[in-house]
Amino acid sequence: MSAFKVASAQYDIGFFRQWDDYASKLEDWVASATAQNAQLLVFPEYGSMELASLFGETVYRDLNKQLYEMQTLYQDVEALHLSLASQYNCLILGASFPLQLKNGRFRNRATLYEPESILGFQDKLIMTRFENEQWLISAGKEIQVIPTDLGMIGINICYDSEFPMIAHQQVRAGADLILVPSCTDTEAGFHRVRVGCQARALENQCYVVQSPTAGEAPWSEAVDINTGLASIYTPIDYGFPENGILAEAGDASAQWVFAELDLAKSREIRNSGQVFNYRDWPLQDELQLI
Repeated sequence: MSAFKVASAQYDIGFFRQWDDYASKLEDWVASATAQNAQLLVFPEYGSMELASLFGETVYRDLNKQLYEMQTLYQDVEALHLSLASQYNCLILGASFPLQLKNGRFRNRATLYEPESILGFQDKLIMTRFENEQWLISAGKEIQVIPTDLGMIGINICYDSEFPMIAHQQVRAGADLILVPSCTDTEAGFHRVRVGCQARALENQCYVVQSPTAGEAPWSEAVDINTGLASIYTPIDYGFPENGILAEAGDASAQWVFAELDLAKSREIRNSGQVFNYRDWPLQDELQLI
């Protein structure tokens, strides 16, 4: 299937007293997106950190403690996403989760769910200073491309979108769509990721979907301030928006942003566009600085 509707979440960080409150919130989000016929739902980076609220103030006020306590919920998080993907017959990129591996290290992992199964995941590859210096989240090493019934999908988690070779390798491997879950606390941070997303869409002549966290959660040590607009970017060429923005949120409130994507159209533009950004990429290797 080359044409479908995508929903990008501009997702607020909640505060919960019990698991069922979180489960109800997530189901409400999924139900509202699929009611608009969305087939792929994209949630942001670290949206899962709202789950730390379930463990009380001594945990959610401590960057280290919350990571360990959240591991007790990971299987429930997976089961909930699988159930919702099945119930609402959609694909869901879950909000990324700081998952502890067998070696004891934590990875920032975004998982793609379909009804009754996990399609794949992507660990964040290049860490921010906050993740490296304060939170001790480790970098992943492998770039993934995930085959789905909708098409081949790559994931760039927030800062990863600012490094062109990641998305380029994914597109070379067959991806026509790059999903960018993000979490930024400043306007500058949001615009860095936004510019990265638009550059990746330009260079690779593909669609890029950005889903950010939104609003304030003053109780949280990890995601207290969240700034960004959910947006969907395209190549800048025949039949696409002249500014490369297919859809974006009109304000900072929690909401879905929807767009119809046609992956065959992006593949075609690589062969018949006004320019050949993707095809001409290797020409850079032939140039020499004098």
